[in-house]
Amino acid sequence: KALAFPDQLYDAVFDGAEVTSKTPIRLYGGALLSISLIMWNALYTAEKVIIRWTLLTEACYFGVQFLVVTATLAETGLMSLGILLLLASRLLFVIISVYYYYQVGRRPKKV
Repeated sequence: KALAFPDQLYDAVFDGAEVTSKTPIRLYGGALLSISLIMWNALYTAEKVIIRWTLLTEACYFGVQFLVVTATLAETGLMSLGILLLLASRLLFVIISVYYYYQVGRRPKKV
């Protein structure tokens, strides 16, 4: 949606604030597409190293996104329910990704 319809995504998150440039939103859409392709290909592997790197990539992406949105909010002072939901979901995704990253790397217990 961010690649094809950046205005709609911006309206949904920022509650109708005027779009100054569509380029950052399209770059966001491209990054999401790239990450989703990495995740899709990781589903078909059984190697722990590839799965761990994929989870770490996802955690870093969502962590950076959380920091960028937080910094933007501090600069602009815009606050809406959409932005708060975006921040909460990104933080939740970071926590889940890091949790699974560590769980995949653990050695199995001997029975």
